[in-house]
Amino acid sequence: MQSYLETAVASLAAAAVALFLVEIVHRVTRRFGRRSLLMTELTDHSHRPFQVAATVLAVQFAARWSTAYAVGESWRKQLLHLLILCVIAATAWLVASLLVVMEDTALARFRVDVPDNRHARRVRTQVVMLRRVTIAVIVILTVGVMLMTFPSVRGIGAGVLTSAGVFGVVAALAAQSLLGNVFAGLQLAFSDAVRLDDVVVVEGEWGRIEELTLSYVVVQIWDDRRLILPTSYFTSKPFQNWTRTESAVLGTAEFDVDWAVPVQAMREELRRLVESTELWDGRVCVLQLTDATGGTVRVRALVSAADAGSLWDLRCLVREHLVGWIRDNRPTAMPRVRTELGDADSNLPWQWVQPRRPTRRPTDTDVPDDARVFGGSDDGNTRSEAFVGPEEPAPIRP
Repeated sequence: MQSYLETAVASLAAAAVALFLVEIVHRVTRRFGRRSLLMTELTDHSHRPFQVAATVLAVQFAARWSTAYAVGESWRKQLLHLLILCVIAATAWLVASLLVVMEDTALARFRVDVPDNRHARRVRTQVVMLRRVTIAVIVILTVGVMLMTFPSVRGIGAGVLTSAGVFGVVAALAAQSLLGNVFAGLQLAFSDAVRLDDVVVVEGEWGRIEELTLSYVVVQIWDDRRLILPTSYFTSKPFQNWTRTESAVLGTAEFDVDWAVPVQAMREELRRLVESTELWDGRVCVLQLTDATGGTVRVRALVSAADAGSLWDLRCLVREHLVGWIRDNRPTAMPRVRTELGDADSNLPWQWVQPRRPTRRPTDTDVPDDARVFGGSDDGNTRSEAFVGPEEPAPIRP
């Protein structure tokens, strides 16, 4: 009974002293570290793990000292073993919290709430993936160290190492899909193929990368649905990434109209529309005839915006405005189906059409900028060089 009382009193005293010292350190750090982000993160995230680790370590020392003369008592060995396990777990928790603090401090330098945040999103993706890997490694090592404190586990260590190859092969075959996703997640994090907050098109759905883990990727679709995909999907199948290099993108709005449509007037109306809205980023505004088969012609309006969300609204605005403009101002340009009834020899007066005077065809210099995607402006010239490539030098003849 005396041993029990001495152990309990010593443990309580050691715990009280440890808590008191930790609280003093916490208050001093908070007071003098208000201007330091690192100190603030330490006081917010590492206070509780440090408190638990210091208390458990102090109790373990007190119990070992108070039971030093209790030789041969089985409860002493069990108590000390339990305290050692608690010390290992608390130390692992403290190490994990310190790593998280370091990662959060590093991430604070890269803001993602700014327009040009591609580099920040790349760093954030890599740090988040490293955090998950480090925490998983710490948990595995902690469990392994705790198991090695049991004599029976240490005794069978040689047999486990001997059969490690066989079990490794069996485990690899059984967890082939899981391991493939894990390696795919690491590849995505460091290959810069996809990052957090990237706008992508996968499985016919348009959305943004909301979460990126070692085993799966969460895509937030534009209508607030979530598409869950394995990480191996992004390394084995093609997908569209609209914000890999920059957030500015191009979009189209197509119209099937009658051959009587005034293309130049429609082009000028498109220009007036985009210049009056803040959704347009001022880069590209082009209207072209892309097809002329059957009874209609296809008009394509190509516009640009600073990001995918603005582009979607701009495309809808262009489509809605030009449809109303054609209906109200150029009703003859609406799609029509023509049927002629009359003399097969075209001898009726209304079937005879007088030939028009030939008009001068515009040259390349007469084509306005709004009718050229590749050329006509600085952005168009850059796009032309990117898709055409440098001119090959003429061969030198002897």
